[in-house]
Amino acid sequence: MRNRTARVGARRVHVHARAHARIRIRIRLRAYATMAACLAVGVTALAGPARAAEDGHRPPGRHQLTQEALDRLVTKAGLPGVGALAQDQDGTWSGTAGVADLDTGRKRVAADHFRAASVIKTFLATVMLQLEAENALSLDDSVERWLPGVIRGNGNDGRRTSVRQVLQQTSGLFNFAEDPTLRQLYAGAGFLEHRYDTFAPEDVLRAALRHRPLFEPGSGWAYSNTNYLVAGMILEEVTGHSYRDEIERRILHPLRLRETFFPNTDPTLPAPHPVAYSTLYVQAPHAAVHDATEYNTTMWAGSADLVSTTGDLEHFLTALLDGQLLPPVQLRAMLRSVRLPEGALFDRYGLGLMGRDLSCGITVWGHDGSLHGSLTHMSGTVGGRNLLAFNINGDWLTRQTAQNYQDVAEAEFCGKKPGTTPPGKYTGRPAFDMARPHY
Repeated sequence: MRNRTARVGARRVHVHARAHARIRIRIRLRAYATMAACLAVGVTALAGPARAAEDGHRPPGRHQLTQEALDRLVTKAGLPGVGALAQDQDGTWSGTAGVADLDTGRKRVAADHFRAASVIKTFLATVMLQLEAENALSLDDSVERWLPGVIRGNGNDGRRTSVRQVLQQTSGLFNFAEDPTLRQLYAGAGFLEHRYDTFAPEDVLRAALRHRPLFEPGSGWAYSNTNYLVAGMILEEVTGHSYRDEIERRILHPLRLRETFFPNTDPTLPAPHPVAYSTLYVQAPHAAVHDATEYNTTMWAGSADLVSTTGDLEHFLTALLDGQLLPPVQLRAMLRSVRLPEGALFDRYGLGLMGRDLSCGITVWGHDGSLHGSLTHMSGTVGGRNLLAFNINGDWLTRQTAQNYQDVAEAEFCGKKPGTTPPGKYTGRPAFDMARPHY
């Protein structure tokens, strides 16, 4: 706590230096954008057979099929409401279905704030790659170099784990969300009792390290929130500032993402926002639904503690995929992906980016997020010409209804009529952030 207070004091003292730093960042971002034209030439090979650089095939009636897919999330999947925003060569479109509040019937609106959860991983990975472009770190650095002695015990070893493996989810670190002790605090009745508790990142990491790694670093892939908890700690060691400060300084401020922020210990959401309806990850038929809108998300530091809007997510992803935020070398590294095992809701994972290989032969890139009463999706084509962001204010996605979720992207990018894509073989037990759907 003393170190944290000292850093806050330093930010107040060095306000002029930080202002100059923001100017340098804007200059650097403009330079990145001028270099981005060469990226599309090389990215197709990174994405495998899917044509990642192409735009989607426009649906008839512009976005009418996307709207139909949103409607089916409510009528077929039984979710309360959804708000979406899409961008293409013709401009920006927004659509909604269902309601923001089941009691009052209030509708979803484009300006709704929500917990974007694991979408933060793309923001954090972007900053890490900016630091690599500045030669402040290397993706091949060991975790041990920046966090000496921290990742140790029970077979965990930061000396054998690289920064790249942390960002790509190939480190093998156990997902703290699966720790039974922590799960008792965020799931079921434990959530209702502990929703306002504050957690220290070190304590959450300690819970993960009680478990043996899932595999040797680099020998497999598994979605683990622990990776981005660790990435946030590394970023702080490299820069001397928190990951929140660096994301704000390097991304939120230059792009003027005024509706995106880190709530820290504040459990509330600003207006307008939907009610976040959650079954609290109780895996039982007809599980009770609760209002989970108020929540202290400090347990999810670096992995899921972001609030945003569809408009801000669309703006961010556009800037990322058209090369405004990263030089071509780093953006290619971000898109260089590993294939996922069958049963996940996406097909490949880069550095903080999920890739989906759609039925029309294109790959879209972005990230999903899932946290108590909020399911969020953002994706787009490389070059940033066609993008989609949507949020659902309910979290009971199941194996049976997962295809309704996937159909939104199929409709928007491929012009595929919802309900006509063969359902995926979604398998596995519940896991956070859409690596697998909930039962």
